[in-house]
Amino acid sequence: MFPEAFIARIKQQPYIESEGLLRALEAPSPVTIRINRNKWDHDPLNSVPVPWCRDGFYLDARPSFTLDPLFHAGCYYPQEASGMFLEEAIRQAGVNNSNIKVLDLCGAPGGKSTHLSTLIGSRGLLVANEVIRTRAAVLAENLTKWGLSNAVVTQNDPSAFSRLPGFFDLILVDAPCSGEGMFRDRVAVNEWSEENTCLCSERQKRILSDVWPALKEDGILIYSTCTFNPGENELNMKWFTHRHEAETLALDISAYKNITVINRQGVHGYGFFPGRIRGEGFFISILRKKERPREVNFKARPGSLNQMTRKEKAIVAEWTHFPADNVVKMGNEVIVPACSRDDLQTLSGILRIIRAGTGIYTVKADKYLPLHEAAMSVYFNKESFPAISVSLDQALSYLSRGGILQDNVQKGWNIVSYEGVSLGFINNIGKRINNYYPVNWRIRMSTQQNNQEKSIKWFT
Repeated sequence: MFPEAFIARIKQQPYIESEGLLRALEAPSPVTIRINRNKWDHDPLNSVPVPWCRDGFYLDARPSFTLDPLFHAGCYYPQEASGMFLEEAIRQAGVNNSNIKVLDLCGAPGGKSTHLSTLIGSRGLLVANEVIRTRAAVLAENLTKWGLSNAVVTQNDPSAFSRLPGFFDLILVDAPCSGEGMFRDRVAVNEWSEENTCLCSERQKRILSDVWPALKEDGILIYSTCTFNPGENELNMKWFTHRHEAETLALDISAYKNITVINRQGVHGYGFFPGRIRGEGFFISILRKKERPREVNFKARPGSLNQMTRKEKAIVAEWTHFPADNVVKMGNEVIVPACSRDDLQTLSGILRIIRAGTGIYTVKADKYLPLHEAAMSVYFNKESFPAISVSLDQALSYLSRGGILQDNVQKGWNIVSYEGVSLGFINNIGKRINNYYPVNWRIRMSTQQNNQEKSIKWFT
Protein backbone atom coordinates (compact mmCIF):
# COMPACT_ATOMS: atom_id res chain seq x y z
CA MET A 1 0.00 0.00 0.00
CA PHE A 2 2.90 2.37 0.64
CA PRO A 3 5.90 3.41 -1.51
CA GLU A 4 8.89 1.10 -1.14
CA ALA A 5 11.29 4.01 -0.69
CA PHE A 6 9.15 5.33 2.17
CA ILE A 7 9.10 1.94 3.89
CA ALA A 8 12.86 1.52 3.48
CA ARG A 9 13.53 4.93 5.04
CA ILE A 10 11.29 4.62 8.11
CA LYS A 11 12.86 1.25 8.88
CA GLN A 12 16.15 3.15 9.31
CA GLN A 13 14.76 5.94 11.51
CA PRO A 14 15.80 5.09 15.08
CA TYR A 15 12.74 6.56 16.80
CA ILE A 16 10.17 4.84 14.56
CA GLU A 17 8.80 1.34 15.09
CA SER A 18 8.06 0.84 11.41
CA GLU A 19 5.86 -2.27 11.53
CA GLY A 20 3.53 -0.75 14.12
CA LEU A 21 3.38 2.53 12.21
CA LEU A 22 2.52 0.83 8.92
CA ARG A 23 -0.24 -1.20 10.58
CA ALA A 24 -1.67 1.95 12.16
CA LEU A 25 -1.66 3.78 8.82
CA GLU A 26 -3.91 1.05 7.40
CA ALA A 27 -6.54 1.68 10.11
CA PRO A 28 -9.26 4.37 9.95
CA SER A 29 -8.40 7.87 11.14
CA PRO A 30 -9.73 8.98 14.53
CA VAL A 31 -12.51 11.57 14.38
CA THR A 32 -11.92 14.65 16.50
CA ILE A 33 -13.48 18.07 16.96
CA ARG A 34 -12.58 21.19 18.93
CA ILE A 35 -15.47 23.06 20.53
CA ASN A 36 -15.91 26.84 20.39
CA ARG A 37 -16.85 27.57 24.00
CA ASN A 38 -17.70 31.16 23.10
CA LYS A 39 -20.69 29.83 21.16
CA TRP A 40 -21.42 26.32 22.37
CA ASP A 41 -20.80 25.12 25.93
CA HIS A 42 -21.70 21.45 25.47
CA ASP A 43 -19.58 18.31 25.26
CA PRO A 44 -20.30 15.46 22.84
CA LEU A 45 -21.78 12.26 24.25
CA ASN A 46 -19.71 9.06 24.11
CA SER A 47 -16.54 11.06 23.54
CA VAL A 48 -13.03 11.07 25.03
CA PRO A 49 -11.06 14.27 25.66
CA VAL A 50 -7.95 14.96 23.62
CA PRO A 51 -5.33 15.00 26.42
CA TRP A 52 -3.39 18.08 25.27
CA CYS A 53 -6.36 20.29 24.27
CA ARG A 54 -8.97 21.46 26.76
CA ASP A 55 -11.78 21.68 24.18
CA GLY A 56 -10.76 18.76 21.93
CA PHE A 57 -12.74 15.50 21.82
CA TYR A 58 -12.50 12.13 20.08
CA LEU A 59 -15.90 11.10 18.71
CA ASP A 60 -17.11 7.52 18.64
CA ALA A 61 -18.27 7.81 14.99
CA ARG A 62 -17.90 10.15 12.03
CA PRO A 63 -20.98 12.37 11.64
CA SER A 64 -21.91 14.35 8.55
CA PHE A 65 -20.33 17.71 9.38
CA THR A 66 -21.67 19.22 6.15
CA LEU A 67 -25.22 18.45 7.23
CA ASP A 68 -24.85 19.77 10.78
CA PRO A 69 -26.02 23.39 11.23
CA LEU A 70 -23.89 23.72 14.37
CA PHE A 71 -20.76 23.25 12.28
CA HIS A 72 -21.81 26.05 9.91
CA ALA A 73 -22.60 28.24 12.92
CA GLY A 74 -19.01 27.88 14.18
CA CYS A 75 -19.87 25.90 17.32
CA TYR A 76 -17.01 23.46 16.67
CA TYR A 77 -14.30 22.69 14.12
CA PRO A 78 -13.33 19.18 12.91
CA GLN A 79 -9.60 19.28 13.60
CA GLU A 80 -7.06 16.48 13.67
CA ALA A 81 -6.02 15.62 17.24
CA SER A 82 -2.22 15.72 16.87
CA GLY A 83 -2.34 19.28 15.54
CA MET A 84 -4.20 20.37 18.67
CA PHE A 85 -0.89 19.98 20.54
CA LEU A 86 -0.28 23.55 19.40
CA GLU A 87 -2.14 24.62 22.56
CA GLU A 88 0.26 22.80 24.87
CA ALA A 89 3.30 24.05 22.94
CA ILE A 90 2.20 27.68 23.34
CA ARG A 91 1.48 27.17 27.03
CA GLN A 92 4.90 25.65 27.74
CA ALA A 93 6.69 28.29 25.65
CA GLY A 94 5.46 30.85 28.18
CA VAL A 95 3.83 33.11 25.59
CA ASN A 96 2.15 36.15 27.15
CA ASN A 97 -1.31 36.48 25.65
CA SER A 98 -1.80 40.11 26.64
CA ASN A 99 -2.10 42.19 23.44
CA ILE A 100 -0.20 39.50 21.56
CA LYS A 101 0.32 39.66 17.80
CA VAL A 102 0.32 36.27 16.09
CA LEU A 103 0.91 35.18 12.50
CA ASP A 104 -0.38 31.89 11.14
CA LEU A 105 1.63 31.91 7.93
CA CYS A 106 0.11 28.89 6.17
CA GLY A 107 -3.34 29.10 7.67
CA ALA A 108 -5.81 27.38 5.32
CA PRO A 109 -8.20 25.74 5.79
CA GLY A 110 -8.37 27.14 9.32
CA GLY A 111 -7.96 24.43 11.97
CA LYS A 112 -4.96 25.98 13.67
CA SER A 113 -6.09 29.55 12.88
CA THR A 114 -9.39 29.09 14.70
CA HIS A 115 -7.46 27.43 17.54
CA LEU A 116 -5.07 30.39 17.76
CA SER A 117 -8.02 32.78 17.63
CA THR A 118 -9.39 31.12 20.77
CA LEU A 119 -6.04 30.94 22.57
CA ILE A 120 -5.11 34.63 22.17
CA GLY A 121 -8.49 35.99 23.26
CA SER A 122 -10.20 39.28 22.54
CA ARG A 123 -7.12 41.44 23.20
CA GLY A 124 -4.89 39.61 20.75
CA LEU A 125 -4.43 40.01 17.01
CA LEU A 126 -4.19 37.06 14.64
CA VAL A 127 -2.99 37.55 11.08
CA ALA A 128 -4.05 34.39 9.25
CA ASN A 129 -2.35 34.11 5.87
CA GLU A 130 -2.68 31.84 2.86
CA VAL A 131 -0.88 32.36 -0.43
CA ILE A 132 -3.40 30.54 -2.66
CA ARG A 133 -6.47 32.66 -3.40
CA THR A 134 -9.12 29.93 -3.26
CA ARG A 135 -7.71 28.54 -0.01
CA ALA A 136 -7.51 32.04 1.48
CA ALA A 137 -11.26 32.40 0.84
CA VAL A 138 -11.90 29.16 2.75
CA LEU A 139 -9.70 30.41 5.59
CA ALA A 140 -11.68 33.66 5.78
CA GLU A 141 -14.95 31.72 5.78
CA ASN A 142 -13.92 29.47 8.67
CA LEU A 143 -12.62 32.35 10.78
CA THR A 144 -15.82 34.30 10.12
CA LYS A 145 -17.91 31.35 11.30
CA TRP A 146 -15.68 30.95 14.37
CA GLY A 147 -16.78 34.48 15.24
CA LEU A 148 -14.14 35.73 17.66
CA SER A 149 -13.48 38.78 15.47
CA ASN A 150 -9.76 39.02 16.32
CA ALA A 151 -8.35 37.87 12.95
CA VAL A 152 -7.15 39.66 9.84
CA VAL A 153 -6.98 37.35 6.81
CA THR A 154 -4.30 38.00 4.20
CA GLN A 155 -3.21 36.44 0.92
CA ASN A 156 0.54 36.86 0.52
CA ASP A 157 3.74 35.04 -0.25
CA PRO A 158 5.83 34.56 2.92
CA SER A 159 8.43 37.00 1.58
CA ALA A 160 5.97 39.90 2.06
CA PHE A 161 6.22 39.57 5.83
CA SER A 162 9.94 40.42 5.83
CA ARG A 163 8.79 44.04 5.51
CA LEU A 164 7.23 43.86 8.98
CA PRO A 165 10.39 43.60 11.11
CA GLY A 166 9.74 42.49 14.68
CA PHE A 167 5.97 42.92 14.32
CA PHE A 168 4.87 39.52 15.67
CA ASP A 169 5.28 37.96 19.11
CA LEU A 170 4.43 34.48 17.85
CA ILE A 171 4.59 32.93 14.37
CA LEU A 172 3.22 29.55 13.39
CA VAL A 173 4.66 27.92 10.29
CA ASP A 174 2.55 24.82 9.67
CA ALA A 175 4.56 24.16 6.56
CA PRO A 176 3.41 22.51 3.33
CA CYS A 177 5.02 19.08 3.37
CA SER A 178 5.14 15.63 1.76
CA GLY A 179 2.15 14.49 3.85
CA GLU A 180 3.40 11.15 5.10
CA GLY A 181 1.47 11.61 8.33
CA MET A 182 -1.73 11.59 6.28
CA PHE A 183 -1.04 8.26 4.56
CA ARG A 184 -4.38 6.90 5.75
CA ASP A 185 -5.64 8.96 2.81
CA ARG A 186 -4.82 7.32 -0.54
CA VAL A 187 -4.48 10.74 -2.18
CA ALA A 188 -1.51 11.51 0.09
CA VAL A 189 0.09 8.16 -0.77
CA ASN A 190 -0.36 8.64 -4.49
CA GLU A 191 1.18 12.14 -4.41
CA TRP A 192 4.32 11.04 -2.52
CA SER A 193 7.75 10.73 -4.10
CA GLU A 194 11.33 11.03 -2.91
CA GLU A 195 11.77 13.97 -5.27
CA ASN A 196 8.81 15.74 -3.70
CA THR A 197 10.20 15.32 -0.18
CA CYS A 198 13.36 17.14 -1.32
CA LEU A 199 11.34 19.89 -2.98
CA CYS A 200 9.26 20.30 0.19
CA SER A 201 12.39 20.58 2.33
CA GLU A 202 13.83 23.36 0.18
CA ARG A 203 10.52 25.21 0.11
CA GLN A 204 10.25 24.98 3.89
CA LYS A 205 13.71 26.49 4.28
CA ARG A 206 12.71 29.41 2.07
CA ILE A 207 9.48 29.95 4.00
CA LEU A 208 11.29 29.98 7.34
CA SER A 209 13.97 32.36 6.10
CA ASP A 210 11.41 34.71 4.54
CA VAL A 211 9.23 35.06 7.62
CA TRP A 212 11.97 35.12 10.29
CA PRO A 213 12.52 38.93 10.15
CA ALA A 214 8.88 39.52 11.14
CA LEU A 215 9.42 37.87 14.54
CA LYS A 216 10.49 40.10 17.41
CA GLU A 217 13.53 39.40 19.57
CA ASP A 218 12.71 36.66 22.13
CA GLY A 219 9.62 35.85 20.08
CA ILE A 220 8.46 32.28 19.47
CA LEU A 221 8.25 30.50 16.12
CA ILE A 222 6.42 27.17 16.09
CA TYR A 223 7.29 24.94 13.17
CA SER A 224 5.17 21.91 12.31
CA THR A 225 4.57 19.43 9.51
CA CYS A 226 2.40 16.36 8.96
CA THR A 227 5.28 14.18 7.77
CA PHE A 228 7.80 11.75 9.26
CA ASN A 229 10.63 12.77 6.94
CA PRO A 230 13.72 14.00 8.87
CA GLY A 231 14.72 16.18 5.92
CA GLU A 232 11.54 18.22 6.42
CA ASN A 233 11.60 18.09 10.21
CA GLU A 234 14.60 17.94 12.54
CA LEU A 235 17.19 18.42 9.78
CA ASN A 236 15.44 21.63 8.74
CA MET A 237 15.50 22.81 12.35
CA LYS A 238 19.21 21.97 12.57
CA TRP A 239 19.86 23.84 9.31
CA PHE A 240 17.93 26.87 10.49
CA THR A 241 19.45 27.19 13.97
CA HIS A 242 22.92 26.88 12.43
CA ARG A 243 22.26 29.97 10.28
CA HIS A 244 20.30 32.10 12.73
CA GLU A 245 20.48 33.09 16.38
CA ALA A 246 17.73 30.76 17.52
CA GLU A 247 17.30 28.01 20.06
CA THR A 248 14.79 25.17 20.14
CA LEU A 249 12.85 24.73 23.37
CA ALA A 250 12.54 21.45 25.24
CA LEU A 251 9.02 20.61 26.39
CA ASP A 252 7.85 18.55 29.34
CA ILE A 253 5.83 15.74 27.78
CA SER A 254 5.83 13.47 30.84
CA ALA A 255 2.03 13.69 30.93
CA TYR A 256 1.88 12.41 27.34
CA LYS A 257 3.88 9.21 27.41
CA ASN A 258 3.39 8.23 23.78
CA ILE A 259 4.69 11.42 22.17
CA THR A 260 8.19 10.75 20.82
CA VAL A 261 11.14 12.99 21.67
CA ILE A 262 13.31 13.69 18.60
CA ASN A 263 16.70 15.18 19.47
CA ARG A 264 19.12 16.01 16.66
CA GLN A 265 22.40 17.25 18.10
CA GLY A 266 20.68 19.50 20.60
CA VAL A 267 17.74 20.42 18.37
CA HIS A 268 14.46 19.49 20.06
CA GLY A 269 11.43 18.21 18.20
CA TYR A 270 8.41 16.04 18.97
CA GLY A 271 6.90 13.32 16.83
CA PHE A 272 3.34 12.01 16.82
CA PHE A 273 3.21 8.52 15.33
CA PRO A 274 -0.04 6.62 14.63
CA GLY A 275 0.00 3.42 16.65
CA ARG A 276 1.59 5.26 19.57
CA ILE A 277 -0.79 8.20 19.70
CA ARG A 278 -4.43 8.48 18.72
CA GLY A 279 -4.11 10.86 15.80
CA GLU A 280 -2.38 11.47 12.49
CA GLY A 281 1.36 11.82 11.93
CA PHE A 282 2.74 15.16 13.09
CA PHE A 283 6.03 16.90 13.95
CA ILE A 284 6.46 20.06 15.99
CA SER A 285 9.43 22.13 17.15
CA ILE A 286 9.52 25.44 19.03
CA LEU A 287 12.13 28.12 18.28
CA ARG A 288 13.01 31.19 20.34
CA LYS A 289 14.58 34.10 18.45
CA LYS A 290 17.80 35.45 19.99
CA GLU A 291 18.61 38.23 17.54
CA ARG A 292 17.31 41.72 16.91
CA PRO A 293 15.15 42.21 13.81
CA ARG A 294 16.88 44.21 11.11
CA GLU A 295 15.51 47.61 10.19
CA VAL A 296 13.43 47.87 7.03
CA ASN A 297 12.37 51.16 5.49
CA PHE A 298 9.06 51.24 3.70
CA LYS A 299 6.26 53.62 2.93
CA ALA A 300 2.81 52.44 3.89
CA ARG A 301 0.07 53.08 1.38
CA PRO A 302 -2.47 55.62 2.64
CA GLY A 303 -5.64 54.06 3.96
CA SER A 304 -9.12 54.55 2.56
CA LEU A 305 -11.12 55.01 5.74
CA ASN A 306 -14.18 57.19 5.30
CA GLN A 307 -15.76 59.46 7.88
CA MET A 308 -18.70 57.99 9.77
CA THR A 309 -21.87 59.74 10.82
CA ARG A 310 -23.21 59.66 14.36
CA LYS A 311 -26.11 57.48 13.18
CA GLU A 312 -23.77 54.97 11.56
CA LYS A 313 -21.83 54.61 14.80
CA ALA A 314 -25.08 54.30 16.76
CA ILE A 315 -26.19 51.37 14.60
CA VAL A 316 -22.98 49.48 15.40
CA ALA A 317 -23.60 50.10 19.10
CA GLU A 318 -27.20 48.87 18.74
CA TRP A 319 -26.48 45.72 16.75
CA THR A 320 -23.27 44.59 18.48
CA HIS A 321 -21.31 44.62 21.73
CA PHE A 322 -18.11 45.89 20.12
CA PRO A 323 -16.28 48.85 21.70
CA ALA A 324 -17.55 52.03 20.05
CA ASP A 325 -14.12 53.60 19.53
CA ASN A 326 -12.83 51.15 16.90
CA VAL A 327 -15.29 51.30 14.03
CA VAL A 328 -14.26 52.25 10.50
CA LYS A 329 -15.95 52.72 7.16
CA MET A 330 -14.28 51.29 4.09
CA GLY A 331 -16.19 52.29 0.98
CA ASN A 332 -19.85 51.66 1.80
CA GLU A 333 -19.09 48.94 4.33
CA VAL A 334 -18.87 49.57 8.08
CA ILE A 335 -16.52 47.18 9.85
CA VAL A 336 -14.93 46.64 13.22
CA PRO A 337 -11.23 45.96 12.53
CA ALA A 338 -9.53 43.06 14.25
CA CYS A 339 -6.75 45.42 15.31
CA SER A 340 -6.04 49.06 16.07
CA ARG A 341 -6.25 51.62 13.28
CA ASP A 342 -2.47 52.07 13.40
CA ASP A 343 -1.88 48.35 12.96
CA LEU A 344 -4.46 48.22 10.20
CA GLN A 345 -2.67 51.02 8.37
CA THR A 346 0.66 49.25 8.80
CA LEU A 347 -0.65 45.90 7.57
CA SER A 348 -2.64 47.33 4.68
CA GLY A 349 0.43 49.21 3.46
CA ILE A 350 2.32 45.94 2.97
CA LEU A 351 -0.10 43.03 2.72
CA ARG A 352 -3.04 42.05 0.55
CA ILE A 353 -5.85 41.97 3.08
CA ILE A 354 -8.99 40.06 2.16
CA ARG A 355 -10.68 40.36 5.56
CA ALA A 356 -9.73 43.23 7.87
CA GLY A 357 -12.24 42.54 10.61
CA THR A 358 -15.95 41.98 11.10
CA GLY A 359 -18.35 43.56 8.63
CA ILE A 360 -21.41 44.96 10.39
CA TYR A 361 -23.48 46.45 7.58
CA THR A 362 -23.42 48.03 4.14
CA VAL A 363 -24.83 51.51 3.52
CA LYS A 364 -27.03 51.57 0.43
CA ALA A 365 -28.80 54.88 -0.20
CA ASP A 366 -30.59 55.48 3.09
CA LYS A 367 -30.67 51.80 4.07
CA TYR A 368 -28.38 49.84 6.37
CA LEU A 369 -28.06 46.23 5.24
CA PRO A 370 -26.69 43.87 7.92
CA LEU A 371 -23.81 41.60 6.91
CA HIS A 372 -23.52 37.89 7.58
CA GLU A 373 -20.25 38.45 9.46
CA ALA A 374 -22.13 40.39 12.13
CA ALA A 375 -24.49 37.47 12.76
CA MET A 376 -21.53 35.09 13.12
CA SER A 377 -19.64 37.25 15.62
CA VAL A 378 -19.75 36.44 19.32
CA TYR A 379 -20.19 40.20 19.81
CA PHE A 380 -23.48 40.24 17.90
CA ASN A 381 -26.42 41.57 19.93
CA LYS A 382 -29.07 38.88 19.51
CA GLU A 383 -31.70 41.24 20.93
CA SER A 384 -31.30 43.67 18.03
CA PHE A 385 -33.29 41.54 15.54
CA PRO A 386 -36.26 39.19 15.86
CA ALA A 387 -35.09 35.57 16.01
CA ILE A 388 -36.75 32.74 14.09
CA SER A 389 -36.09 29.39 15.73
CA VAL A 390 -35.95 26.62 13.11
CA SER A 391 -35.88 22.83 13.05
CA LEU A 392 -33.04 20.77 11.62
CA ASP A 393 -34.75 20.43 8.24
CA GLN A 394 -35.53 24.14 8.10
CA ALA A 395 -31.94 24.98 9.09
CA LEU A 396 -30.58 22.80 6.30
CA SER A 397 -32.97 24.44 3.84
CA TYR A 398 -31.73 27.86 4.91
CA LEU A 399 -28.05 26.80 4.66
CA SER A 400 -28.79 25.52 1.15
CA ARG A 401 -30.17 28.96 0.24
CA GLY A 402 -33.70 27.60 0.24
CA GLY A 403 -36.82 29.19 1.65
CA ILE A 404 -38.01 29.66 5.23
CA LEU A 405 -41.62 28.47 5.44
CA GLN A 406 -42.92 30.01 8.64
CA ASP A 407 -45.93 32.20 9.40
CA ASN A 408 -44.41 34.07 12.33
CA VAL A 409 -41.65 35.93 10.48
CA GLN A 410 -41.85 39.63 11.26
CA LYS A 411 -41.57 42.22 8.51
CA GLY A 412 -37.97 43.28 7.84
CA TRP A 413 -34.72 41.68 8.95
CA ASN A 414 -34.75 38.55 11.12
CA ILE A 415 -32.11 36.18 12.48
CA VAL A 416 -32.40 32.46 11.76
CA SER A 417 -31.58 30.57 14.96
CA TYR A 418 -30.89 26.86 15.46
CA GLU A 419 -30.49 25.46 18.97
CA GLY A 420 -30.08 29.04 20.18
CA VAL A 421 -27.18 29.78 17.81
CA SER A 422 -27.34 32.31 14.96
CA LEU A 423 -27.12 30.97 11.40
CA GLY A 424 -27.61 34.25 9.52
CA PHE A 425 -30.15 36.76 8.22
CA ILE A 426 -33.40 36.66 6.30
CA ASN A 427 -35.43 39.67 5.16
CA ASN A 428 -39.22 39.57 5.01
CA ILE A 429 -40.17 42.14 2.37
CA GLY A 430 -43.87 41.23 2.46
CA LYS A 431 -44.32 39.34 -0.81
CA ARG A 432 -41.48 36.96 -0.06
CA ILE A 433 -38.71 36.17 2.42
CA ASN A 434 -35.21 36.68 1.05
CA ASN A 435 -32.43 34.36 2.21
CA TYR A 436 -29.16 36.21 2.91
CA TYR A 437 -26.93 33.25 3.65
CA PRO A 438 -23.72 33.76 1.58
CA VAL A 439 -24.13 32.17 -1.83
CA ASN A 440 -20.60 30.77 -1.95
CA TRP A 441 -21.05 29.05 1.42
CA ARG A 442 -24.31 27.26 0.69
CA ILE A 443 -24.62 23.52 1.23
CA ARG A 444 -24.47 21.77 -2.12
CA MET A 445 -24.93 18.24 -0.77
CA SER A 446 -28.46 16.87 -0.88
CA THR A 447 -29.98 17.45 2.54
CA GLN A 448 -31.96 14.24 2.03
CA GLN A 449 -28.74 12.40 2.88
CA ASN A 450 -28.98 13.61 6.45
CA ASN A 451 -29.16 10.81 8.99
CA GLN A 452 -29.81 12.00 12.51
CA GLU A 453 -28.34 8.79 13.89
CA LYS A 454 -24.97 9.99 12.52
CA SER A 455 -25.26 13.49 14.01
CA ILE A 456 -23.23 14.50 17.04
CA LYS A 457 -25.13 13.93 20.27
CA TRP A 458 -24.42 16.48 22.97
CA PHE A 459 -24.55 16.65 26.74
CA THR A 460 -27.22 19.15 27.72
